Amino acid sequence: MPLSHPADFYRDPVSPYDNGIKLLGDKAQIYFVENEGMAWGWKFGGSWGKMALTLFRLVAVVFGVYYIQTIIKKKYHRGFIICAGLIFAGALGNLLDSMFYGLIFEHSTYDHVAKIFPSHGYTTFLHGRVVDMLYFPIIKTHYPSWFPFVGGDEFEFFSPVFNLADASISVGVIAILLFQKRFFHKRPGAHAHSIEGETKVDAVQA
Repeated sequence: MPLSHPADFYRDPVSPYDNGIKLLGDKAQIYFVENEGMAWGWKFGGSWGKMALTLFRLVAVVFGVYYIQTIIKKKYHRGFIICAGLIFAGALGNLLDSMFYGLIFEHSTYDHVAKIFPSHGYTTFLHGRVVDMLYFPIIKTHYPSWFPFVGGDEFEFFSPVFNLADASISVGVIAILLFQKRFFHKRPGAHAHSIEGETKVDAVQA
C-alpha cells in the first residue's frame, strides 16, 4: 500500500506542481506523486529490490485469483467475498503501475508533463513507479508543548498521499477486521443438519 507525502516530492517553491489541485479548499487535494511502491515511499535494494517487490505483488495477485475462486465456491459470506475482491483489485492496480507505467510514460519533471506512449519509457518492465494522487490534510495543528518527544511539532491528519488502489485495500482490510465475527460465524443450522444426517445414517446402519 504505497503512501507518500507531498513534502517528500515537491520542494521547489516556483514549480507549477508544488501545490495540488484543490477540491474542497485545503481539506481535499489532488497531487501527482510517483512512488517507488512501498508504504510511505520506502524502498530497498535499488533496482533489484524494486523488481523483487513487483514480483512479490505478482505472486500475491495470482494467489488472489485462486483464493477468491475458492471462497466463492465454498459460499463464504458475501461481505467477506466483496472485501477480498476489494483487496485483490487494489493489489492488481498497484501491480499494473509497477509493471507497465515505466514503459508507457516518459519521465516527468517539475516543469514537464509526461507524455504517454513515447519511443522510450522512463524505466524498464517491472520497475515502474506507483502513482499516488489523493491528499486529505483534514487536520493541521501542533502537538501540545508538554507532549513527550514531539511536543510543539506539527501534526497533520491525514498526511499521506494515496491512490484508489490503496483506498480499496484499506477498506477491504478494515471491513474484515470490523465484521469478522459476522463473516466467519458458523451457522447453527448447518451444524444441526450435519449432526441430524449422521444420526440418520447411524440408525440405518443399526
